[in-house]
Amino acid sequence: MANTKKFDTNPLDPTFPEKAREKEEKKEKRKRTAPLFTENGQTRQFAEPTVTEEQTRRFQDGEFGAYDPAFGNVSQEPSSIYKAEQDENRSLKIGNISLPENILTALPYIPFAYLGLVAGIIELFLIPRSEPKVRYHAAQGVAAHVAIWIVTAILGMVGFGSDIASTASWIFSLVTTIMLLVFAFKAWQGKPIHIQSVESLTDWLEEKIKPQK
Repeated sequence: MANTKKFDTNPLDPTFPEKAREKEEKKEKRKRTAPLFTENGQTRQFAEPTVTEEQTRRFQDGEFGAYDPAFGNVSQEPSSIYKAEQDENRSLKIGNISLPENILTALPYIPFAYLGLVAGIIELFLIPRSEPKVRYHAAQGVAAHVAIWIVTAILGMVGFGSDIASTASWIFSLVTTIMLLVFAFKAWQGKPIHIQSVESLTDWLEEKIKPQK
């Protein structure tokens, strides 16, 4: 038998693979448990989280349903026409007749038998300028009726003897009648109405037709 040396690392040794595996496991274990060192060679300690006690805010019962505006406490003012008139049941006098305000604002849009046109003109002559909401609807209703009458007359002249133009005129009359009824209903409810296409004529009528004293 050959003499075995003290530092014999013969790879043919039956226990060599097991020793090599144990050696590698020890290295990996040392790597996992290696401490973190600071610049001075000391183990770095993580700071303990600071615990602070926040004061509890108590809400009043009325604050739960409160609305917080997105842009701060900026109040949005309504249009000057609707700013002072919030009560729809307020009555105004036309001559010896007293009518609610919402009725006066809805009458100029009535499309049947030129009732709205006549009512709007009467209101412009009798309602003072201190009632801008009623005068605005009166002028806008008159302007809408005048514009509809002009377009209907043009379609009638163009469509004389033409079935297509006659049909177009009939459809236009139907659509504008429904539109005026919708405007009358919205005015009766107190909702703002703005007809962009007759804006210039509305302003002209309101300015030129002065109320009679």
